[in-house]
Amino acid sequence: MNLETDNPEKGQLLQKSAHHRDLLEEEVKLITERSEKILTNALIIGGALALTYFLVSSLSGETKKEKRQRKIRLVETKDGESAPQEEYVPGESGIVSQIGAVLVAQATGFLLSIARDKLVEFLQSQGVKKADTNEHS
Repeated sequence: MNLETDNPEKGQLLQKSAHHRDLLEEEVKLITERSEKILTNALIIGGALALTYFLVSSLSGETKKEKRQRKIRLVETKDGESAPQEEYVPGESGIVSQIGAVLVAQATGFLLSIARDKLVEFLQSQGVKKADTNEHS
């Protein structure tokens, strides 16, 4: 006994229901694709910014002018007298700034590894989806 032949109204409602379900599935698919594109772009941009920051900070760290400390010392002149003379010597970097630099480098590396993992995961999922789509076609 077929329900569609017994009640034509129920058959029409089932067809409409199937049609609406198909439309909703298409919308969900579009939203998912858009979300994945946005996420991919965000990861790429974030990774590029982090990499750029890391490169700039590491390159500028080598070219930064060293802090200099002014010291005054007594120098003996030709007359045998002592005269004060200013001397500039490179300042020592503070331990706090060294720890800060190490922490920034470690955090940048950590964030880049997370971004890389997420990007690889996304690309693998895209490959699986394309393979599934090709199998169904």
